[in-house]
Amino acid sequence: MYSDRREKKAGVLLLALAMLLLALVVILCFGHSGQDVSEEGAAAIREAVRRSALQCYVVEGVYPPDVQYLEDNYGLQINTEDYYVVYDCFASNLPPSIRVVLRAE
Repeated sequence: MYSDRREKKAGVLLLALAMLLLALVVILCFGHSGQDVSEEGAAAIREAVRRSALQCYVVEGVYPPDVQYLEDNYGLQINTEDYYVVYDCFASNLPPSIRVVLRAE
């Protein structure tokens, strides 16, 4: 009888430890997924701006002066609540420098 109690306590303790370990693994695995999604979103925006600028260059023969021009004339849509786009066009015949930054929360 006495040994059954010890075995039950050990079983409960092992079960609790296993559940704690599982919870820790889930937190570690999914804790960084938000950051990964933000980085993928920034990369997608950067690529969309680059493609729109290239399309403008093909159609008009010059790169657009700013992102607003792409939004107005080429249908580009940017999530400005979450991202800030740095678009630096040095010359109208050179590809612009495009950087997308996640806004602070």
